[in-house]
Amino acid sequence: MAATQVLRSEWTKIRSVASTVWTLSLATLVTVALGLLISIVSNNEFDNMSRNDRLTFDPTFISFAGMTLGQLAMIVFGVLVVGNEYSTGMIRTSLSAVPQRGTFLFSKVAVAAALALAVGMITSFVTFFVGQAALGTHRASISDPGVLRAVIGGGLYMTLITVFSMGVAAMLRSPMLSLGILMPFFFLISNILGAVSATKKVGRYLPDQAGSRILRVVTPLDDTPYGPWGGLGIMLLWVAAALIGGYALLKKRDA
Repeated sequence: MAATQVLRSEWTKIRSVASTVWTLSLATLVTVALGLLISIVSNNEFDNMSRNDRLTFDPTFISFAGMTLGQLAMIVFGVLVVGNEYSTGMIRTSLSAVPQRGTFLFSKVAVAAALALAVGMITSFVTFFVGQAALGTHRASISDPGVLRAVIGGGLYMTLITVFSMGVAAMLRSPMLSLGILMPFFFLISNILGAVSATKKVGRYLPDQAGSRILRVVTPLDDTPYGPWGGLGIMLLWVAAALIGGYALLKKRDA
């Protein structure tokens, strides 16, 4: 089967499954709504902040506060795109139709990543403008130094978290197992490792913590040895490792 036909087939699969559409919609809704809420609270509490908190106040990053939960929906989307075929047994039919496993996997990744990028960029820009409107006089402008980079970075971050999840799902072949590992890892373990002083230097190299650096405009008062693009580069390495692992196992194992 030609590559264009495989891409068209993967697009048909994704848009025909209601759960994948709902997870993308939820990612946008949660990210925008929570970002709006945190922006309103931050605006109301600004006068009560300490001097240091005011100096490091990052209105752009504040508006992206909802991305912590929004990324979980993107993880679910990535896992379902890959894992649904294993849970339903359709993977055998798919691999019979497309025996070139590299073509099969990377066509699936390409289509899902393009869709995640479109949704991520829309979500990031809407979240920014809604959040800045709620911040009132403390808002940032899209033309301020570093702001456009952070907003575009938000869309890239959501895309990469999706592709990373697809790589993990390709390795594990089970939606439940994949979500059972990814959800607590990003929602709990990563945050704990990043907050505890003994493990903070390790936690900063995890994909979400490194990648989310791109969302910041104001540099926090810490000793992190990389900047916004360096953090995104670290996240790219995690994504590449997950995809290589998924491809290696897909090529090696039976369906």
